[in-house]
Amino acid sequence: MPLPFMDRRSAGRELALKLQHLTSRHEVVVLALPRGGVPVAYEVARALHAPLDVFVVRKLGVPAHPELAMGAVASGGVRVLNEDTIRALHIPEHSVDVVTERERRELARRERAYRGNRPLPQLQGATVVLVDDGVATGSSMLAAVQALRAFKPAAIVAAAPVMAVEAATMLHRAADSCVWVAMPTPFFGVGAWYRDFEQTSDAEVRELLSAAARGQAVPEARHAFAR
Repeated sequence: MPLPFMDRRSAGRELALKLQHLTSRHEVVVLALPRGGVPVAYEVARALHAPLDVFVVRKLGVPAHPELAMGAVASGGVRVLNEDTIRALHIPEHSVDVVTERERRELARRERAYRGNRPLPQLQGATVVLVDDGVATGSSMLAAVQALRAFKPAAIVAAAPVMAVEAATMLHRAADSCVWVAMPTPFFGVGAWYRDFEQTSDAEVRELLSAAARGQAVPEARHAFAR
């Protein structure tokens, strides 16, 4: 068991070993769920010699209970709605639109912060590797997988260094494949399986994306502890 991971970059290298079979495929694109998924995905993209970008997802919370999702919006102007939840709670269309507009504004702000005016890479017909630093409930990753279907990729691979059993089971049904390094039980939470789980900054996201686009390596921070 490779736990705990030193940090997201080292976890990304271990995850990349599980994805080496994808090097034989054409048109592989690595998409990270920001912000924590970016350092992991950076190492995966380097190992697979694939382009790296972010795929931003924002949950659409039920107006009276924002922790409950009634859908999601994602990069590329995609909206996915949970029609069963909307019908069951009698949520009017106007309320859905209000929440959608608010989350789209926040999504656009984050996309500008991460990639500027650069568009998403070509996803149609590509094998998309969707990466996060860990998957606990799987709700964000599931929303991203559902949104990515609108781009008609050849296949979607949901990948993370550490996953909860229930989330992996759900993602196996939603994605074309699901890949992880470790699946500890009990799970506790993603941060429990990293020695360094400091929040990834917007600046680090921009640096890694820019370096990946130029084919340059980004030095890693030194740690006061050894693995």
